[in-house]
Amino acid sequence: MAKVRVGVAGYGTIGQRLADGVAKQGDMELVGIADMAPTLAIRALYEKGMPYNLYLVDGADKSKFDELGIPVAGNFMDLVNNVDIMLDSSPAGIGLKNKVNIYEKAGVKAIFQGGEKNEVADVFFHGYANFEKGVDKNYLKLTSCNTTGLIRTVDCLDRAYGIEKVAITIIRRVADPGDYNRGLTNALMMEKAPTHQAVDLMTIMPHINATGILVHTPVTHGHIITVLAHGKQKITKEMALEAFKKHPRIRMLRMADGFMGNASYFKYGRDLGHVRGDMYEVGLWEDSIVESGDDIMYALVIPQEAVTIPETMDGIRAAMHMQETREEGTAETNKYLGIGACKDLGLGF
Repeated sequence: MAKVRVGVAGYGTIGQRLADGVAKQGDMELVGIADMAPTLAIRALYEKGMPYNLYLVDGADKSKFDELGIPVAGNFMDLVNNVDIMLDSSPAGIGLKNKVNIYEKAGVKAIFQGGEKNEVADVFFHGYANFEKGVDKNYLKLTSCNTTGLIRTVDCLDRAYGIEKVAITIIRRVADPGDYNRGLTNALMMEKAPTHQAVDLMTIMPHINATGILVHTPVTHGHIITVLAHGKQKITKEMALEAFKKHPRIRMLRMADGFMGNASYFKYGRDLGHVRGDMYEVGLWEDSIVESGDDIMYALVIPQEAVTIPETMDGIRAAMHMQETREEGTAETNKYLGIGACKDLGLGF
């Protein structure tokens, strides 16, 4: 079977990782990436030997690339016309314009990241919660990084025991590492409830009642989410732990092992030698799992830069009908990304 041909629009924080994710999939071919300017990410790509073909979007000044000796393979339409599906990680709002003006006219499928409005896609997609709804669809939209990790854990408990409602609190990093546009602050900022992550969870999992609060924090290394879940039956700590340990995209963390907080988890990714220190799995503290009456509570850390990459690979598999079920699709993605290897080693997380 021929490999599915994939292109990436936008080579920023997410686009870089999407390109790397596709390149790791043995049954996909990364045709190239598209961007506007010779950013630091593009310059680093060039210094690494230009492993991915670069295409320029409309409005790009090719002379700026020529001055640096950065080779250009063609324009954006050259890329679009040579792929089966585009992964669009353009700035919010640009994806919708690309869909209407380019992808639909070219007859090319596309997957959009969380910054776009839900209306851009046929299906608001999550690899574990609603994989089958994305099969054969032309346009999918991924959940945000927080929602992606949150749904992994809620879906895990829901499939094992049944969940009726959840209440979440998100302690949100204010910007990605290297972003200066948010400014330097020494303050926390509340956001009006309910947070969109709770609303998004209900959109994908309408049988669960969800609400939540979000607090912006002046840090860059990940979000922390606390979840209070009410099951259709009482879920004990042991029951929750048993379910979480089986999930390939959830790493169980213990403070006694040195996982004291968000920075510990990011440092562990660097210690593992992962490119950019990326972690595909969410980290969930075993120490945080507590019973509160008939409810179960836990806390997880979201590695925001890479957590949506596996679910995007799932989206390609669904949209291109490479697999038909969540079990088959997520298993293939996990295999190529090396997700779940720590569990195979018997490390307990």
